[in-house]
Amino acid sequence: MTRRPFLYGFSIMLVVSTTFLPEDGHASTKAATQPADMVDPRIGTGGPGHTFPGASVPFGMVQPSPDTAMPEFRHAYDWAGGYQYNDPTIMGFSQTHFSGAGHSDLGDWLLMPISGDVRMEPGDPAKPESGYRSRFSHGSEEEHPGYYGVTLDDYGVHAELTAGQRVAWHRYTFPADRPAHVLLDLRPSIYDYPGKVLWTRLRVRADGTVSGCRMTRGWAPGRTTCFAMRFSRPMSAHMLYNHETNLTYHGFRGPGNAPVDPNVEMGRAVEAVFDFGNLSAPLGVKVAMSPISETNAIANLDAGGQGWDFDARRADATAAWNRALSVIDVSGTADQRTQFYTALYHAMLAPTLSMDANGEYRGPDQEVHRAQGFGFYSTWSTWDVYRAQQPLMALLRPDMSSQFVRSLVAAQQASPVGVLPIWSYLGLETWCMTGYHAVPIIADAYLAGVRGFDAKAALDAMVASATSPVYGDLTDYMKLGYVPIDREAEAGSKTLEYAYDDWSLARMARAMGRTGIAETFEKRARNWRNEWDPQTGFMRARLSTGEFHTPFDPGAAAYGSDYTEGNAWQYLWYVPQDVPGLIATVGGAEKFTAKLDELFDTKVDPARFKNVEDISGLIGWYAHGNEPSHHIAYLYDYAGAPWKTQQRLRQIMDSQYNARPDGLAGNDDLGQTSAWYLFTALGFYPIAPGSNEYTIGRPFVPQAVLHLPNGRTFTMVATGLDAAHPYVASVTLNGRPQDLLHLRHEDILKGGELHFVMQAEPKR
Repeated sequence: MTRRPFLYGFSIMLVVSTTFLPEDGHASTKAATQPADMVDPRIGTGGPGHTFPGASVPFGMVQPSPDTAMPEFRHAYDWAGGYQYNDPTIMGFSQTHFSGAGHSDLGDWLLMPISGDVRMEPGDPAKPESGYRSRFSHGSEEEHPGYYGVTLDDYGVHAELTAGQRVAWHRYTFPADRPAHVLLDLRPSIYDYPGKVLWTRLRVRADGTVSGCRMTRGWAPGRTTCFAMRFSRPMSAHMLYNHETNLTYHGFRGPGNAPVDPNVEMGRAVEAVFDFGNLSAPLGVKVAMSPISETNAIANLDAGGQGWDFDARRADATAAWNRALSVIDVSGTADQRTQFYTALYHAMLAPTLSMDANGEYRGPDQEVHRAQGFGFYSTWSTWDVYRAQQPLMALLRPDMSSQFVRSLVAAQQASPVGVLPIWSYLGLETWCMTGYHAVPIIADAYLAGVRGFDAKAALDAMVASATSPVYGDLTDYMKLGYVPIDREAEAGSKTLEYAYDDWSLARMARAMGRTGIAETFEKRARNWRNEWDPQTGFMRARLSTGEFHTPFDPGAAAYGSDYTEGNAWQYLWYVPQDVPGLIATVGGAEKFTAKLDELFDTKVDPARFKNVEDISGLIGWYAHGNEPSHHIAYLYDYAGAPWKTQQRLRQIMDSQYNARPDGLAGNDDLGQTSAWYLFTALGFYPIAPGSNEYTIGRPFVPQAVLHLPNGRTFTMVATGLDAAHPYVASVTLNGRPQDLLHLRHEDILKGGELHFVMQAEPKR
């Protein structure tokens, strides 16, 4: 079947999600520059979703987007994506952003177009006239895949953004009767604090190219990022500033009589203003970045920033998203399709390209490396994305999954301590979160049939990470069979996470015929049993003496406690590799189901988690806004109560997702929460990546066609699906009754039809 690209019109959910809607359930023949069926579903914006509304291409290096504030890091959680929907002003447009992270950084190279007088400080958000920030209204905002536009009310400037792989494109339309300026501020960062900028260099070159680098001590200490920028019109004047006030040594003056060099400035508080006089036509700006050098940034600009046709570059970005999003054709209501394609968009923003056009990238050793035959990708929140976002890529985009695995292995080989990425970006490690979850990402990809990488090197990297004597007290874990809480914080959850990672490693080793490795890690995968306390009925942290840690409150949660961003109620269920074993340990299917009911039905005061901002989206103790809960609703299936899985999934979908600015619970976490939605809407979910199995739930869209990379199609159809018929009456796969509760990965790849028939009452 010949496939034509979709046309996706979307309006971004400015902080929790970006929303797209295809023209219909089939391919579109309209021009890619004329989005159809425009929606303005500001999904998630202003809530805790932490996405950004600006422009990007799938997995691209740059993300130009508006920043409404860059507050000091202790108060910056709600601005992790740079933008809050309820803020009345825009501070400027920076070029780099995370999508949905629970912590943050970036916000590099802040640009602000200004007409008239120029103020040098951003000013007080409550008093926009006190600085260079500007008021704006949501009515003037326009968001589509790869495009963002807004009018800055205080300047009468219409600003537009689009993006390529390494180049951000801006177009500013100024009022003709006021002088036009572009301010470049190298001081602010997302999650800012005094002294975060360690050094900055800025220069204006003879041909008008502006370039520079800055080093920051942020989430990844010592991160150096460089840029190169050009304007579509010559500057009439420019001035560079260094606002440092506490310098005790200034060095010696250079040659000449000028008090400053107007073309070069260095320091820790550098800013510039570029003047263009009165303009009767829009001003174009293009900005390329590099993690290596100004020279590479200029080369990236030369390679990907040809010409000045903003509309053509916007059309390129739209076409890139049309190709990416057309992997699934989904039918349903406008809200259903809006939410579905918004989720698919967010699932394809990261990992991000972190390699220059010449193949150079920066590794975790801070050295420059060169990729041979692959693209190097970073922005790895492995604790989040191994659960659903990366399995989704292995299913729909094995071409990208292969690149991701090669990137992970390359990072491990360059790591000063020899481990795979934990939470890394631009090649640098942050050591945020727990587990060694790059291991299941690689194992799931390999077992799903993804190839194009060195499996032996990948397995070696996995084993090195799982046996590292310097990471997460693995020394005690390998000796005792658990991580002792008196030697390592959050040891209760770390033991459970390590055991799952070990199981996935064993699965890949077994598939490769590496029997010795497989047996070692199969044994380690059973370490979860060392956490079980039959007296309390929970998984608990132990001391190095073997005793359980006391005092014990299963509802208690705090950063650095026995559990990572959770409590005993949420981590009881974290044995996805052996759910039947967990059921037997808890006391059988009836007790297991009752305990699950108690989890969901208990009345819990959200104030219990006021000091753990990542725990949100509460339904009882269940916290959909944080990843440890994401597989739990599917566990009823294993206890013989699939109708309860169906009930809980509806409860979660109805309360945690909607087409509003607060349309996502918690953080989207680099696409994980969105990927959960996608799988669940399709009717199945990978609770144990690496198993090659999906647990069947219930669908939330009437039909979806997956265009598989092998040229086949897999169609999910839900007959009778509506609010009055929320339960599954029957499931067939290619016309055959599907009595089992699982769907095999290879069954999807064969193509065919998964058919649900829905009914009003649960099928007990």
